[in-house]
Amino acid sequence: MQKYDVIVVGGGHAGCEAAAAVATMGGSVLLISMDMTKFAQMSCNPAVGGIAKGQIVREIDALGGYMGIVTDWSSIQFRMLNMSKGPAMWSPRSQCDRMIFSAKWREILEGLPCLRMWQDAVNSLLFDDNKVIGVKTRMGVEFYASSVVITAGTFLNGLMHIGASNASGGRSGDAASYGLTEQLISKGFVSGRMKTGTPPRLDGRTIDFSLTVEQPGDIGGGKFSFLSGIKNNLKQLSCYTVRTNFDVHESLKKGFSFSPLFNGTIKGVGP
Repeated sequence: MQKYDVIVVGGGHAGCEAAAAVATMGGSVLLISMDMTKFAQMSCNPAVGGIAKGQIVREIDALGGYMGIVTDWSSIQFRMLNMSKGPAMWSPRSQCDRMIFSAKWREILEGLPCLRMWQDAVNSLLFDDNKVIGVKTRMGVEFYASSVVITAGTFLNGLMHIGASNASGGRSGDAASYGLTEQLISKGFVSGRMKTGTPPRLDGRTIDFSLTVEQPGDIGGGKFSFLSGIKNNLKQLSCYTVRTNFDVHESLKKGFSFSPLFNGTIKGVGP
């Protein structure tokens, strides 16, 4: 029976950073993900950074993390936001190629000698006298470790609302994860539900960009990582802004009664 120093449950942005941190420091770590083709998947917005968040990414880089490095490799637009204000308010943001971002993360993880991967869902934690000693997967495989880090993101008992419909899922196209929440509740934890929203994906071939305002990236680009030697040869792209008006607002109001956010099905505010 192999025992790891740390088991990380979930291969999103937090899980990848957590597993990489352990491995970089020489600890043995097992990263368990339901789909190893989607490490650090950019599920909602293919952007890294922004107001407040950009500073966090650079702090991660300063501490030896990889998000800034992966962002610089996969960036297709870099902008420093809030440049009209003082330097304390400046915030770096990159739009990234989603597929390259995820592929680069996997390349980094596969290059860490102390890191192992397993594709499966974790349904329960293993305990010894109320101390976590490992996990049990959906396929019935048991793994043991001194510590277990859960970075499950939106997958624990995930519920997706699309208009008037709803379905179980961690994100569109991926199943939710069950078992962990119920077990944690049985151990005295309180379970709540958080909300996030995802905008619709628009096919660029259907948009008349002459009616939009082009928003190019900064001349010369920019970087998140303080490390040198990261060269990005990807074609840089512009963003495009549009604005709503009174007529659009009136059309939106006609659908409020069908929206789970407005009819009480979802309770919460935020993105």
